[in-house]
This record gives sequence, structure tokens and C-alpha cells, in this order.
Amino acid sequence: MVKKGLIVAFSMFALVSIGFASGDKSISEEELGLRKTSIHDESNVKPVEFSYSKDAPGTSKRIERAYMNAPPMIPHSVDGLLPITRENNQCLSCHMPEVAKSMGATPIPPSHFINFRPDTKMKDGKVIKEGKVVGEDIKNTSDIKLAKVKKLNGLYQGRFNCSQCHAPQANVKPLVENSFTPDFKDDKLKGKSNLVDVINEGVDIE
Repeated sequence: MVKKGLIVAFSMFALVSIGFASGDKSISEEELGLRKTSIHDESNVKPVEFSYSKDAPGTSKRIERAYMNAPPMIPHSVDGLLPITRENNQCLSCHMPEVAKSMGATPIPPSHFINFRPDTKMKDGKVIKEGKVVGEDIKNTSDIKLAKVKKLNGLYQGRFNCSQCHAPQANVKPLVENSFTPDFKDDKLKGKSNLVDVINEGVDIE
């Protein structure tokens, strides 16, 4: 009976032999990455020249979402708008729902006015949620269910930094072509978010 080890060794030898016979060759260091340069020396490496949109807010063409409920990209110039802070957020002057339509801007969706985080605390080994003890002798709160959705009168401050999810687009040619085509349940969702309505889809919250 032929041992399994001998079969594996013979198979590997056969594959290597076929590779040499077919003229396969090793890949050089310069061919490994997308930059096509040495991986050991970056002295002559220069970043690709690029620039962001110079269109002023309100004059640019909206960018279609990459997928349903994806954070929309920023199509206009952000010169003078960054950095965003709690005290200075100029995005709100155009994107708040009550003014967005008149400004020709995408309104901030309802999900940004909701606190989805549980009001959960730990004290003396007890987990307290919304003022009630929901567990004892627990070392962490990761298994505690989310609190009830809390709709706020203003923007939830956990989302004040718009540039964490939304970014301007540079006019550079992609090194790898993107052939992904998004599917939307409704064509209207190409320019609109319905995340609040579907946030629990496929999730058993009981």
C-alpha cells in the first residue's frame, strides 16, 4: 500500500515539474505591487498628482451612491469647511432637513437624529440599563440588548463629524477597474436613505 505522504510528495513534484515545463517564471519585486517599483527603495516614488472638485457647494452634480444606504460622497469643494467640530459644523447650514431642499442639498437622514446606543452602565458587577438592573455578576456589557430607539430634537452628537463617513472625490484614474454594479430596491434610493426603516431587517431583536 502506498503511503499518503508519498502520494502528496509525488503530486507536489508533478505540479512543480509542469510549472517549469510550461515556462513559468518567478515574479520580480517590481511586479508585485500596483506601483511597479522596488519594494525596498522608495526614494524615487512620487504620489500621483490629483486635485479635488473646485465646484462650490450648491453648484456640483451629485454622485450616485455606491450601494443602497451608502454614505453619499461629497461632490463639492470642502475648502474652508474642515476640520468639523461640534462648535463649528458648516455642513449643517445647507444639509439640515428644514433647509436642504431650498439649498439644493441632500438632507441629513432621520438616522442621524436618533441615538441607537444603549444607556447601559456597570456598578458593583451589576448591569444597569435605563435605571434598571438587567444583569448581575457580569464582567462586560457587550451582550446587553440595545436600548429603545431615542429620537432627538437635534443632530445626535455621535454623528457630528460628517467627514468620518462622507468624503470628497479626487479626479484620479483607478489603478484597478471597479466593475461592481449596485442594485437598489427602488430607484428613488439612489439619492435617498431609508436606513431607519430597514435597520432591523434580518435581525431577530427578541
